Amino acid sequence: MTTVVQVENLRKSYGAKVAVADVSFAVERGEIFGILGRNGAGKTTSVETLAGLRRADGGSVRVLGVDPRKDPQAIRTVVGVQLQEARLPARITVIEALHLFASFYPDPADPEELLGMLGLTEHRGKQFAKLSGGLKQRLSIALALVGNPQVAILDELTTGLDPQARREVWDLVERVRDSGVTIILVTHFMDEAERLCDRLVVIDEGRVVAAGSPAELIRGGNDERTFRMRLPDGAADQFDLIGSLADVHTVIAVEDEVEVTGSTHVLPAVILALAESGIVPDEIRTMTRTLEDVFVDVTGHAPEEELAA
Repeated sequence: MTTVVQVENLRKSYGAKVAVADVSFAVERGEIFGILGRNGAGKTTSVETLAGLRRADGGSVRVLGVDPRKDPQAIRTVVGVQLQEARLPARITVIEALHLFASFYPDPADPEELLGMLGLTEHRGKQFAKLSGGLKQRLSIALALVGNPQVAILDELTTGLDPQARREVWDLVERVRDSGVTIILVTHFMDEAERLCDRLVVIDEGRVVAAGSPAELIRGGNDERTFRMRLPDGAADQFDLIGSLADVHTVIAVEDEVEVTGSTHVLPAVILALAESGIVPDEIRTMTRTLEDVFVDVTGHAPEEELAA
């Protein structure tokens, strides 16, 4: 793998407010790399710094070997940026916006090809103000790609979209990656990161607090398993039996189910003990740990919770 972005000990403050205290990560060519965090955690400041839109106070940043502080113009020819909220003149049409942005670059992509790739061909003549939220995001991605970038930064691209539009945008992101563009995805949506990202970092209060692939983070350091079961009538009082097993850590009632947490062998241990007592559960459901569980573990907060100003 070839490293295309290298960030080491990045720092950025605005007066007395520290936006980024210590952020380090590396992005490999051809991957979708996620930067996760609550609103205000330092995600956007970090990527705006590597895109040459803000100047770092300390640390080092290299994008394809170039320092954004020394040569921001060179960065803008290889990095495309989709900002948090698309803002264009209300009356500009889709195709006019693409041609306008294409004129900023020495070797732009073909606007007609981008229209087709992002499902915008039939909307080419629509004014920006008349586009739906999903179409605005499609256009925003197209504008980030019109300069033929090697790296695309997509910042909170599905905020405010309905579930169907979000999934359509996710498909587009994967299609863009498959076309050869390395993607840095900034988000506070855990399902989005778990679906799209090859690797990611979690940033909290301006620092990296976790890093790895979604699967590694979900699996890492978790030696417990949890499942729920519904027992037959008359057998719901087996808490003492279940709780006495060495592999069981906790047993609680959740409505009409019994939730059991324990070692990696807790499920077969409980089922065997119940079978020996002549009890067969009516239903069993394993409870899978999610990326949101990891996020709460490492930050102590829910993803949608904003940092205090």
